Amino acid sequence: METLYDVAVIGGGPSGATAAEQLARAGYRVALVDPADRIKPCGGAIPSRALKDFSIPESQLVSRAHGARIIAPSGRSVEMQIGDRGFVGMVDRATFDPWLRARAARAGAEPVTGRLIGLAEEADGCMALVVRPSRSSPGATDLDLILRARLVIGADGANSAVRRLAFPAAKKPRYVFAYHEIVESPVGETPEGFHPARCDVVYDGRISPDFYGWVFPHGPYSSVGTGTAVKGHDLRQATAALRRASGMENCRTVRREGAPLPLKAMRRWDNGRNILLIGDAAGTVAPSSGEGIYYAMLCGQLAADAVVDCLASGQAAPLKQVRRRFMREHGRVFLILGIMQSVWYRNDRLREKFVTMCADPDIQRLTWESYLDKKLTRRDPLAHIRIFFKDLAQLLGIPAAQK
Repeated sequence: METLYDVAVIGGGPSGATAAEQLARAGYRVALVDPADRIKPCGGAIPSRALKDFSIPESQLVSRAHGARIIAPSGRSVEMQIGDRGFVGMVDRATFDPWLRARAARAGAEPVTGRLIGLAEEADGCMALVVRPSRSSPGATDLDLILRARLVIGADGANSAVRRLAFPAAKKPRYVFAYHEIVESPVGETPEGFHPARCDVVYDGRISPDFYGWVFPHGPYSSVGTGTAVKGHDLRQATAALRRASGMENCRTVRREGAPLPLKAMRRWDNGRNILLIGDAAGTVAPSSGEGIYYAMLCGQLAADAVVDCLASGQAAPLKQVRRRFMREHGRVFLILGIMQSVWYRNDRLREKFVTMCADPDIQRLTWESYLDKKLTRRDPLAHIRIFFKDLAQLLGIPAAQK
């Protein structure tokens, strides 16, 4: 007899695996479909609170960063230390994503190794899914699998097959293309441009004309990469320049990865009946910073809650609440980060001023508090006012007041 799943989750990254795990723990029959044949290019940064919020053991961290160095086009740099507020945890998606999928399977989700190629609604309102098995999966055949599910969660990334098959072609988030190289970190005497407990963020039009470059520590390895929406910009050449500047030009390259990175949340994440998009498929990557793992896992939690309500009530209305709840909690942050990117990332003159601003103690404190707490801090309204006038002064070229 053909199995009818309560939910088919397409995509086993942080968002989909989180949703699948929680739904399986709630007693629902869940299929978790993932090709398990690629690693998403990702710096791997998560705030320290993510360990508690999503029950991530410290063993999943490949390193901890206790600060960042912000680098201007001129080469001038600003150190931003976190202090005692927390840390930036670093995960390697090559091991982190499979661990999340395995956790979902232990909770009861049924793994299906393959790629979604077809999606249709049947007369009874259930969804029929056509999945092409991955050739690398055990016992793989040339025969496509047909799955049936009451609801479908699309958590299959920026190039979401669920979105492509079930939503209008125009419903696609704006994105940059990201590329990075995982390289062996320097051993012994480390070069001047590298620190194993620091994230380097490079604002330089030669590296990225509209985003930034990065060097993030991954324990014995490092993620070195950049991103841009400008067609024709050579990301490999830019990454090579980053490696030279950080003293890793001759370090062994472990792997290279590239993929689109959405930077604007879609206006609608559900189809009003039985399909919900979350994570990168819904565009929930923070503008300006490109941070996505924390937000993806939060989407997974919110989606699981909504699907439980939807299945219990037989109504589709709870699906709409996922976007509403997410944007209520983080929409203001996304708006401010989007404005910041559109203003300060336009050219090297403004990037230079932006890095100068990053030296300000008020900006550093509020930046780390907002990143680590995942909300705009309100405990010091005067600091926000000071920052507003400092931003304005930088834009207008007004010299800073002498103290």
